[in-house]
Amino acid sequence: MPNVFGSPHKGTAPTESPASRFGTHEQVVFCQDEASGLRAIIAIYSTALGPALGGTRFYPYGSEDEALTDALNLSKGMAYKNALAGLDHGGGKAVIIGDPATVKSEGLLRAYGRFVQSLNGRYYTACDVGTYSEDMDIVARESRFVTGRTRAHGGAGDSSILTAFGVFQGMRAAAEALWDAPTLRGLRVGVEGVGKVGHRLVEHLREDGAEVVVCDVNEAALERVRTRHPQVQVVADKDALIRANLDVYAPCALGGSLDDDAVPALTARMVCGAANNQLAHPGIEKQLADRGVLYAPDYVVNSGGVIQVADEIEGFDFDRAKSRATGIFDTTRRIFALAAEEGVPPAVAADRLAERRMSAIGRLRGIWL
Repeated sequence: MPNVFGSPHKGTAPTESPASRFGTHEQVVFCQDEASGLRAIIAIYSTALGPALGGTRFYPYGSEDEALTDALNLSKGMAYKNALAGLDHGGGKAVIIGDPATVKSEGLLRAYGRFVQSLNGRYYTACDVGTYSEDMDIVARESRFVTGRTRAHGGAGDSSILTAFGVFQGMRAAAEALWDAPTLRGLRVGVEGVGKVGHRLVEHLREDGAEVVVCDVNEAALERVRTRHPQVQVVADKDALIRANLDVYAPCALGGSLDDDAVPALTARMVCGAANNQLAHPGIEKQLADRGVLYAPDYVVNSGGVIQVADEIEGFDFDRAKSRATGIFDTTRRIFALAAEEGVPPAVAADRLAERRMSAIGRLRGIWL
């Protein structure tokens, strides 16, 4: 059995069991290998639609409690994302605690792979923030349940390609809902974060004729965009971007960009980006709707990456995966239509569609084979 390391409430006298935080998650596994320095959490929210699928995030969390919260939130988001992407996968996510620039090693990744393998296929892992296809090749030396691998090892390679493509499709659907045409031509789009996904989204936007403004904490990422697109404007930070004169705000960095301070300052009429968990807390979706801002739910529009890695499990075909990712346009339109029909924000409509599919298909597990 995987070891439990520490306690989310270390140094305190907790009044409730840590397990009470897991909500309706099916399984939460704490993993530790002292020799390699591995400390990880694997969270499985649901397997109603099939084996849980979600990436491994490698990040220097400030505490184990922070890492656990991220794993729980992200795994739930993956369940909803996979449901609306039409995949036969439930939702899971893993986080490895530490700075990948200093602690990532072959030994650590292979130790992590052993823990993934110990779940016997209940969870398939892939890349996320801080991990890459080359890392998945190492994890796969210890586990059969790994996707998002390099092309040299039969994988699809970089999943950011279809992630960015899918976000662009969702943005087109939102533009159609707002301005009656599925194009960003002539619109001013602010992209927060131009890393693995964000810089590819900038490519799509420029090709479509959009004016683009960006920000990023990584100077190298900004320089890459400046070199390829000299017309792109760079602003100092997220706050400056949100307050800029925008038509579209695209959060493509870490989550929580839209909070109680950001929403009132937002000038854009649309929010559509690649970041997970963009809304800082429940109720932000209503604040956006009350201000007339159309929000394209993040887990819908950023599902291109998981579509790509899921396709890899059956033998990757890029055209097949891209065709499925193109469907994000129609799914986003359907969500906006349901939101209007039921008088709810798009985020609520998206949740309802995902839950209906998980319930309708998940119940089939009760039919004895």
